[in-house]
Amino acid sequence: MTTSDLAAFEAARPRLQRLAYRMLGSVTEAEDVVQDAWIRWSQTGGKVEDPAAWLVRTTSRLCIDRLRAAKVRREAYRGPWLPEPLIEDLNEDPLERAEDVSVAFLLALERLSPLERAVFLLHGVFDEDYAAVARALGRSEAAVRQLASRAQAHLKAAKPRFAVDQAAATRLASAFMGAAERGDIAGLRGLLAEDAVMITDGGGKRSAALRPLVGAADIVAMIQGLAWRGRAWPISTEGSLSYRAVRINGLPGLVLEPDDGPMTIAFQPDEAGRLAAIYITRNPEKLAHLSR
Repeated sequence: MTTSDLAAFEAARPRLQRLAYRMLGSVTEAEDVVQDAWIRWSQTGGKVEDPAAWLVRTTSRLCIDRLRAAKVRREAYRGPWLPEPLIEDLNEDPLERAEDVSVAFLLALERLSPLERAVFLLHGVFDEDYAAVARALGRSEAAVRQLASRAQAHLKAAKPRFAVDQAAATRLASAFMGAAERGDIAGLRGLLAEDAVMITDGGGKRSAALRPLVGAADIVAMIQGLAWRGRAWPISTEGSLSYRAVRINGLPGLVLEPDDGPMTIAFQPDEAGRLAAIYITRNPEKLAHLSR
């Protein structure tokens, strides 16, 4: 492995990491796939005409293999599934376009087959032409175009239709947390869209709602029910909550550190300035990268 071969891989690494994360919905697994791609790259002896294309092809196929192997595990997952949160400090420039890593978009990708997902991402997000995508996936160009058409039909309404005002959205998230801590039910209702959704992913390893809560009334009833039982939302302990503000998949979010381990909350506002969705990750396997 020469210095130029190493340089070629390092130049491609950010793109490979971004592709693998969108394919798998996991920061940790994306890192593993990129490492696997590196091992295969190091075994080529530099005898590759187009390193960037070879690395994209290898990474795509490794991700497809992982998705197919994980199918049974995903189907048996306990409770709602959320992608592993992509966390950035607020004072850092965003590494990704928010619409390309939004939780809603990644959840929509879950409805696609592994091949449809790869085609959509390579062509629609990473701007590869159909001929390049066909070579990467070992399919005919006609088959790739058909896969892209099916994927686009599934994902038509998945990406956000407006840019999130980060400052306003952060104030909205803070107001919601404050109202929850105070038990201000009227305040909570006023901050939620009528059709708001709350999804909690505990993976069967920590307490979490086993179904999405749909509608402001459903969400408020859950928080109110916890309060009646002397339990604070979003954790089942008494006392005030400590948390730090971050950006999670392009959305305003919080990292909390209760006694039983970290958790994250991402807040998705709507165009009217209310909360359209709240995504809570409590599965410790999806939060291990927080401690690295």
